[in-house]
Amino acid sequence: MAEPLALYVHWPFCVSKCPYCDFNSHVRESVDQEVWRAALLVDLRHEAALLPERRVSSIFFGGGTPSLMPPATVAAVIAEAGALWGLTADCEITLEANPNSVEVAAFADLAAAGVNRVSIGVQSFDPQVLEFLGRAHSGDEARRAIAAAQTCFDRASFDLIYARPGQMLADWERELAAALAFGTGHLSLYQLTIEPGTRFATLAAKGHLVIPDGDAAADLFDATQAMTRAAGLPRYEVSNHARPGEESRHNLTYWRYGDYAGVGPGAHGRRLAQATERHRKPENFVAAVTRNGHGLKAEADLPAHERATEAMLMGLRLSEGVDLARIEARSGLGREAFVDAEAVARLVGMGLMCAGGDRLVVTDEGILLLDSILSEVVRTG
Repeated sequence: MAEPLALYVHWPFCVSKCPYCDFNSHVRESVDQEVWRAALLVDLRHEAALLPERRVSSIFFGGGTPSLMPPATVAAVIAEAGALWGLTADCEITLEANPNSVEVAAFADLAAAGVNRVSIGVQSFDPQVLEFLGRAHSGDEARRAIAAAQTCFDRASFDLIYARPGQMLADWERELAAALAFGTGHLSLYQLTIEPGTRFATLAAKGHLVIPDGDAAADLFDATQAMTRAAGLPRYEVSNHARPGEESRHNLTYWRYGDYAGVGPGAHGRRLAQATERHRKPENFVAAVTRNGHGLKAEADLPAHERATEAMLMGLRLSEGVDLARIEARSGLGREAFVDAEAVARLVGMGLMCAGGDRLVVTDEGILLLDSILSEVVRTG
């Protein structure tokens, strides 16, 4: 049997749109839950028919705000995945949640539905920062949500955004110390980036929003690494930290370039050397499912070189680096086709990379220069 499969399920609806967010999220006055449950299950069955004799090792409900999904819908998707594929004994089932009280009230029912890991979009505990980020929860709600998640689920993680305009190093150190004090096994710590098409991008273009420069951001990053390491949650990916064994197994499938099926509006997938993409707009997705029996907008074969390039770009984000023999096996190419050996040797000599056998790693000293390193090392054609 082929290696296990990851399943991504996208719930596109949010209460409001955050000004930094470029995810496929939509605000609607009402959602016909019966229609949406049926559509997701039909889309899921289409993927299962194309991926027989696989088992699912992780399910990730992302969004949007999937904690707005009725627990019955979550349970139905999990049950259908189990019936179609079978779930591994230790299947990780994650659901993204906001800390709002109404969503936290559903935690116990979501756990009963089969969710065993929750990822909470806290972003900050500071009221002014939450207002700046367009978040609809308070710091106290965030604290209560983390406590409730630790009670209801086997595993809990939450997100924070740093390197915000005007943020001082000491302020971030205090905020991160408070976050680490919760004792969760996983934290996602993202530097604020200005994404095209967002409200923040419009403000930045007018000069009304300025994020810390490279040196200040690097200082914040270095402090983050030191504090998380000391707390036993070292970085295992550029922005993700975990106790050993508590890493997001679902996201590791992406970064290790395993197969994953994506269902729901705008969901992407990688399966059997193909890239898949669903219709983004919720109404278009439901119409496509009704018309075609699936929500696919695009399905394209990935050439061997493109697969190897994607695997390199994803895998070098990990502290474990990439297994070149695995990429060769999955792409059918020799490593000389997708790795510039001279560039690797030069960067190893500078202390920015490590290379040994089949393993290639970007060092802690190199990770802040990741984009530049990737452009030098990865042969894209």
